[in-house]
Amino acid sequence: MVMKQYLLSLISQNKPHRLFFSLMTTLLFIILSSSLHAASVTASLNKNVSNENEVVQLTLRADFSDTGNGPDLTPLERDFDILGKSQNSQFSFNLGTSTALNFWVVTLMPKSVGTVEIPPIKIGDLESQPIRLTVKSSPQLLDNNGNPPVMIKTEVSEVEPYLQQEVILSVKLYTSVALQNANRSVPSHPDLVVERLIDDQMNYQTVNGTQYQVITREYLAFPQRSGLLTIPPQSIQAMINTSTGRRMIKVQSEPLNLQVIPIPASFTGDAWLPSEKVTVSTSLEKTNDAPRVGDTLIWTIDIKADGALPEQIPTLEFNSTRDYKLYPKPPQFNNQKNSTGVTGNQTIVVEVVPTEEGSLSLPDINITYWNTDERAISTASASTDSIEIAPLPNSTGQSDETAGNNPTISDPLPAQSRSIAPISLAKKAVKPANTDNQIEVVPETSNESKSLRDYLISGLLILAVLMLGAWIASWLKRRKLKTNTDSDVPTLQEFAPLSTLSEQSAYKALIECCQQNNLPSLRPSLLEWARHRWGDDEIRSVDDIKRLTSVQVTQLLMEAEIMLYSNNPAHEWHGEPLADALEEFTSGQEKPSKASQLKTLYPNF
Repeated sequence: MVMKQYLLSLISQNKPHRLFFSLMTTLLFIILSSSLHAASVTASLNKNVSNENEVVQLTLRADFSDTGNGPDLTPLERDFDILGKSQNSQFSFNLGTSTALNFWVVTLMPKSVGTVEIPPIKIGDLESQPIRLTVKSSPQLLDNNGNPPVMIKTEVSEVEPYLQQEVILSVKLYTSVALQNANRSVPSHPDLVVERLIDDQMNYQTVNGTQYQVITREYLAFPQRSGLLTIPPQSIQAMINTSTGRRMIKVQSEPLNLQVIPIPASFTGDAWLPSEKVTVSTSLEKTNDAPRVGDTLIWTIDIKADGALPEQIPTLEFNSTRDYKLYPKPPQFNNQKNSTGVTGNQTIVVEVVPTEEGSLSLPDINITYWNTDERAISTASASTDSIEIAPLPNSTGQSDETAGNNPTISDPLPAQSRSIAPISLAKKAVKPANTDNQIEVVPETSNESKSLRDYLISGLLILAVLMLGAWIASWLKRRKLKTNTDSDVPTLQEFAPLSTLSEQSAYKALIECCQQNNLPSLRPSLLEWARHRWGDDEIRSVDDIKRLTSVQVTQLLMEAEIMLYSNNPAHEWHGEPLADALEEFTSGQEKPSKASQLKTLYPNF
């Protein structure tokens, strides 16, 4: 209203030049006012000069609300490590208008020394101006005693181990400052089976006048190839607080070299087992106080190997004889870990059914292994105490005595050799020595009527026959009902149908899986072939395949399981030895020589 009266006064006074200047001034004010509130993106750093490995913070500000997905930080990844990002928003209202402010704080770590440019960062449809950052090289962080705040040292228990021998790898972390967001590496190598030994151990040590907190982490390593193996350096990356601000440090240890010794030529055992010591213990338990022929005895075999995993212990073979039958159960694996290493334990339970009376003696258990302390072949043995087996109870019957001093039929027979055919149970008539004095015995026919005892026995027999008939009818009815019920339950073939048409096609797929070193597909291929060969009633897991195949196939399957459930990459598994062992098992023909098999299993041997 005031502006309208002012313009009317200028017109009435006939001053058009003043009116022109007033209009231009108003228009300029409007333009400047609109430019002050224009949307924009602003970028700023908390410092323009930084030292090497120091953290800088980039603050991005957007003066508008429609920011989309936020800032695009992709251009920063070339020269910076993005350590973190946080967001904050502010809103203000004035004279009916609203203003939105959005802030992002990005934590950056420069990758190189020199002048680095932070490129324009785009937020929504707008972007910021570039910023220059100078990164200076800084000397290594040292305390007043000239010691670094963080150190890593590694050591091994054996620098020249045998193939598959236990090696304890110790990684010690020395710290004199507090670490933030620490990231430690894990030992790995394609030719090593590595796993944690025990929990971290912590103590304090003083080195050159500086007190360090020492955290020791130990690993078990089993070399799978002979020759020179280099364990990569172990590293740690963490943030620490310094006098100039937060700084990231990267520390690594020296690499370690292992000279792995192949299998010695003097080792003559069937299965290679390097161990510090192997002990074997056995026990034979009775299931009753007086075991007889046909009773079941429990034979327990316990094998312990210091410095070896339980899967490395060779599998035992059990053969039945004429004196007994053996029914072994799948072995149970267990290991005990301590600061000195691992002790593998394999427990085997065998059911023993004696088939002959007399003293039952089971074979000795012998485990041949390579003593890594003495560097010589050794054998661990154990014997099982024998048990007396009683014969089956015989139905005793007395025969008629003969005249004179002739032996009766109840007298014990002399011991017979196994080559003599068994004596028939039918009794033959004995010809009397003197026929003149023979008295002829004529059976008398009784004309007496049947007594009450005879009627009672007959009634009991009839009742027994009726009860037996009722039980048979009930059993047939339950069997029919069970058959109808079972028909409704899906079979294993319906629940998990086979993907191959025959055993030959499944076996071909299994061999191709081994030759292509496809470890993840080994288990389903094995089960597919085994279900064709033995049927779904026999095959439920890989342990059933171990039970039905040869010792060599079982050992190679155990080695494959070690590779599958360890940190060792699956593509390093070599399936050619398993393919050869399966071909030997299915064909029944051995390979030309043992040396060629060892060369396949250990290429560098």
